Amino acid sequence: MCVLAKQISAATIPTIYPAARATLFDMPAFPTMKGPSRCTQAGPSSLSAYALRLSPGEEIVTSLITFVKDKKLKAPFIITCVGSVTKATLRLANAIASNTNEIVHLNEKFEIVSLVGTLNEVAHLHITLADKDGRTIGGHVMGDLEVFTTAEIVIGECGGLEFTREMDERTGFPELVISSRTKQV
Repeated sequence: MCVLAKQISAATIPTIYPAARATLFDMPAFPTMKGPSRCTQAGPSSLSAYALRLSPGEEIVTSLITFVKDKKLKAPFIITCVGSVTKATLRLANAIASNTNEIVHLNEKFEIVSLVGTLNEVAHLHITLADKDGRTIGGHVMGDLEVFTTAEIVIGECGGLEFTREMDERTGFPELVISSRTKQV
């Protein structure tokens, strides 16, 4: 699957990007709000980074979920991704549980402009793609992200945290739950 999978220690990030020290590692802990508008938050946490490259024909979402399972990552997310795809299935904006809105199946060559999201047993990814004329389309990744030339992906993991999903009656979707690996946040 992966041409390269390398863990980068959190200690090396401030050396490479000095400004990252303040933003990634010195953030204050967030309070947890209670009640109907509860927002689950946690931090700060250590950061591990993994780099991998996918080859032509590989499916990105399947490869990412396999990578996360193989590495036993508990709170993984996409830091960055560049590359290209030959097809993609996206759900466009304005979806609600009772109407998931328009699903588009794209079958042409696109550059990956952005890929962001969290990875756990159910990935929650959004992507922006650019066609040969530079026009962009983006949305919620439903699958079928087939690599054209390459997909160079950096995955981060928040040490000490765990990402899971639980159904949220307010949205009708399984939403992110952030937990401490020792206690629920």
